[in-house]
Amino acid sequence: MAGITYLDHAGATLFPDSLLKAFTDDLRNNVYGNPHSQNISSKLTYDTIEHVRYRILQHFCTTSEDYTVIFTSGCTAALKLVAEAFPWIPEGTKQPSSRFCYLTDSHTSVVGMRGLAASMNVLSVPVKVKELLSEKNWLPAEEQNCTTPHLFSYPAQSNFSGTKYPLSWIQDIKSGKLYPVKIPGKWFVLLDAASYVSSSPLDLGVHQADFIPISFYKIFGFPTGLGALLVNNRIAPLLRKTYFGGGTAAAYLAGADFYFPKKSMAERFEDGTVSFLDIIALKHGFDVLEKLTGGMEKIKQHTFALAHYTYNVLSTLKYANGAPVVRIYSDTDFSNPDVQGPIINFNVLDENGEVIGFSQVEKMASLHNIHVRTGCFCNTGACQMHLGISDEDIQRNLQAGHVCGDDIDLIDGRPTGSVRISFGYMSSFEDAQTFLKFIVATRLSKSDTEIPFQSSVTKLTTEPVPDDRTYFKNADELPSRTHISDRELGNNSSVTMKTVDWQPSESESESIRATISETAVPTYRRDGNPITVTNIYLYPIKSCSAFEVTEWPVGNQGLLYDRNWMVVNQNGVCLTQKQEPRLCLVNPSIDLKQKIMVIQAEGMDTISVSLEENTGKEAVICESKVCSHRVKTYDCGEKTAGWFSMFLGRPCRLIRQSPDRKNSVQHKNTKGPTCATSISLSLVNEAQYLLINVASILQLKEHISARLEDPLEIEELIQRFRANIVISAPESFEEEEWAEISIGALRFQVVGPCSRCQIICIDQQSGERNKEVLQSLSAARGRKTNFGVYLMNQPLCSSFPDMLSVGSQVLPVLKENTEIQRPTSSEEKCSG
Repeated sequence: MAGITYLDHAGATLFPDSLLKAFTDDLRNNVYGNPHSQNISSKLTYDTIEHVRYRILQHFCTTSEDYTVIFTSGCTAALKLVAEAFPWIPEGTKQPSSRFCYLTDSHTSVVGMRGLAASMNVLSVPVKVKELLSEKNWLPAEEQNCTTPHLFSYPAQSNFSGTKYPLSWIQDIKSGKLYPVKIPGKWFVLLDAASYVSSSPLDLGVHQADFIPISFYKIFGFPTGLGALLVNNRIAPLLRKTYFGGGTAAAYLAGADFYFPKKSMAERFEDGTVSFLDIIALKHGFDVLEKLTGGMEKIKQHTFALAHYTYNVLSTLKYANGAPVVRIYSDTDFSNPDVQGPIINFNVLDENGEVIGFSQVEKMASLHNIHVRTGCFCNTGACQMHLGISDEDIQRNLQAGHVCGDDIDLIDGRPTGSVRISFGYMSSFEDAQTFLKFIVATRLSKSDTEIPFQSSVTKLTTEPVPDDRTYFKNADELPSRTHISDRELGNNSSVTMKTVDWQPSESESESIRATISETAVPTYRRDGNPITVTNIYLYPIKSCSAFEVTEWPVGNQGLLYDRNWMVVNQNGVCLTQKQEPRLCLVNPSIDLKQKIMVIQAEGMDTISVSLEENTGKEAVICESKVCSHRVKTYDCGEKTAGWFSMFLGRPCRLIRQSPDRKNSVQHKNTKGPTCATSISLSLVNEAQYLLINVASILQLKEHISARLEDPLEIEELIQRFRANIVISAPESFEEEEWAEISIGALRFQVVGPCSRCQIICIDQQSGERNKEVLQSLSAARGRKTNFGVYLMNQPLCSSFPDMLSVGSQVLPVLKENTEIQRPTSSEEKCSG
């Protein structure tokens, strides 16, 4: 705000207008429901939250393989969670008891953990920097294998003085090179990073603390009341939890003492509904921060430069008698940003060296529209150390009526606290000068102010850094087309036919068949009627129109190029027909000879995308229903982004799965020949293939026809179920009794039924919804919505692609127990 000099970024940084605009635009353009529900808006929320989790991990240079993000109401709640869940061993047991040690220069919320530790009969030990021990081989041999867990907490950056404590302590403590107290056991490290990460990059790939609590308002300014605990997955199995809230239970009994937690670490510890709209705002916080600054390293250098300049000038200010104007409380000389953050803590002195109370300084600063922080900053330990306040002084001050946060700044002439200024990424050189001029104007006469304010420093540049790493641009930059007429929707064929002239050599085919015959001697169904493949479909772009072929190559992920691309919204979350039914009107087709994918839609110019792999711009996208795994992708460029944004009338982009990171899956009872490589998935939801049976379609058609005035054609129903393989078996739903099938030289395992979602209610020719299809399916299947079966292909060890062809014979193998298999999950699946 104009006219205000804000210098309390360590308390809460400011948020830019662009963050609020991006966030409110997001809320206007999307409906976000409770993530614990299963409807479309709720699943969008869940997917976006999962994307934000990975964005957080990416920001801290780590992955979900090493850390879990648990959302909390703030850093304090994260610290409380650690104290409650840590596997303490109390005093009085046969094992050596645990210790909770913390650096005295710690926030109140860290020190407060000792209360919970005490309630569990665990001793707490405050530790000063000089008390950290590095003595070698002190532990007796018989105690070197002790596994008693101990916890040591220290701040990456002091919120009082800005001192940065060595991140190398993490490994030194855990390895036994450094230790807070002499006691056998295993040390874990809690790194309080709340102050540090507001202006400095933290690489958890290098500095692998066990717990890292953070508050996001210190990084972005908005939202407030939201933090996270990053937990090293190596300690996660050791954590204990007694209370369980909504969303944390896989199952429990209300009338008996039975509770089984959810498998996910985050879901187990996030009691109740998380603050999902605030979490969604974080995505925009990361985007804006990167766009405006270019990253945390640049923020670190910028904010330190301001603090370095201010410190140098402030420390040289003197009265006419030579007495200093301020007393700075610091452990460094502000010469290195790796050991000093952008915080300056001080008290103002008069000509005689007496402290002027911080309350008076703050009131004067307010008159100059300068906002500072005063007191002890919820860090009594650092305040005592720097101001020389003894334990007895604290107790006497309390008896004199002084409590934390009040304006009693002097007792018996001695300060009870100090003044703190701190810089953020939007702070400017002018902010620093305004503050210094305020000190000069209020403390020094004109004859005392012969200080060269600009001769010893170079003015910092604060121009925005070009954003060459932002994937999702502002909606204003996209072509404006928000309405598609009904006329444009008509007469649009959603299926393109393609025959591929791609055959393996005769010798290669014989080799493949020989491999199959040597390893598989199945017992086939007794019915002698032949079963054949009638249709083959692939869906190059997830949730877009089908591309029908009569013959097509098969790769390790399924049909070649099936669901290799997907459309994402401005938050990087996959769009499906659940959110955008008009995706079915987008017609992609693959031209193997020209090595391009052609994309068409009514009223739009035809565009093409190369089939060649291109990893020029990569981003981690979380699409929660790709077996709950993140998928590494790359962006397909501005031209395709503009095309899809214009057609759908909302900002979106086309991305493709990166070739070096495939989504893998493991299913039980996998049989048959396999290569050394694991089975991998494209951007499908559950398995490599989806198979449906024409006989099952015909039976369902009878139920639907009884409910509709205009019966659906069988071809339309086939399109709605978005299968890869359509077969003609004599009996309806007999495919659910199969354990395996062979099609030509290919062998597949049946991994379960497909539980259908509302996508089958969408007419794939027009994009219009009709709820009768799902209702009819439920009625026909006895309240179930299973239709079709998932298949996984055991890929042959061959460098040449296998082929799947229409007309090929299908040879099924029955299950040992032919009862129709129940779905493994109650979650609705859709073929996308």
